[in-house]
Amino acid sequence: MMWVDPSGDGWGGAPMLDLLRAKMPWPDIFFKDFISSGFVLLAVNGLTQFLAALMLIKKHPLAHWAVLACGILLMLWIVLEWWVWGFNPISNLYFIFGLVESVTAVIALRRAA
Repeated sequence: MMWVDPSGDGWGGAPMLDLLRAKMPWPDIFFKDFISSGFVLLAVNGLTQFLAALMLIKKHPLAHWAVLACGILLMLWIVLEWWVWGFNPISNLYFIFGLVESVTAVIALRRAA
């Protein structure tokens, strides 16, 4: 949606863009529309999770470390969302997912040691 309608008008994201411009650095560069936000979201939460999943499937020795990093990144992302928009049920749920992901990775790392 961020690339199909970068203005956010068609999916109700325009007010979120105004909040991002008010709270984030360099609003004229990064928050003219949702294209840069979409790329950052894809890189931070999409590709990292995908690569960690691939590492788990391939049984890579650093897979659990990658999962731990993904869980921490997700929780940091949600903390940033809380700072910008405040608490909401979806962000709270994703924070719990990041916490479960991190705890699971730590348990797996302890078992492997």
